[in-house]
Amino acid sequence: MKKAQPVKRVSGAKTKRSAAPKTVDEYLALVPEPAHGTLMKIRASIRSAVPAEATEALSYGIPAFKYQGMLVWYAAFAKHCSLFPTAAVIEKFRNELKRYSISKGTIQFPIDRPLPPALVKKIVKARVAQVESKKAL
Repeated sequence: MKKAQPVKRVSGAKTKRSAAPKTVDEYLALVPEPAHGTLMKIRASIRSAVPAEATEALSYGIPAFKYQGMLVWYAAFAKHCSLFPTAAVIEKFRNELKRYSISKGTIQFPIDRPLPPALVKKIVKARVAQVESKKAL
């Protein structure tokens, strides 16, 4: 399996001499269109589905949402964007994800076509429920 290549940064972005992004907004500012618009739509869909206490952070160098631990990650690469909701959540939505490239913990989709907001919300809510059920044990 080929390893995904990171997004090529826009001019003035990360180079050998400049620092890596330190915030989600800095990361997103470095992503060129059309991937930038796609990630902004994914971010908005995730935000609308997470509890109010959820926060955003960079984890593994990509944007993520935290709620009682890491919740979901999302990122742009050279030829696709990805949502990382964990393997168990992907398995739960396998039938709805048939038209996308999926692997154990990743959903890949075209840089110019975000996942449908309703599907992102269902996936994120399932992940929140999974996290909450583990905390209740």
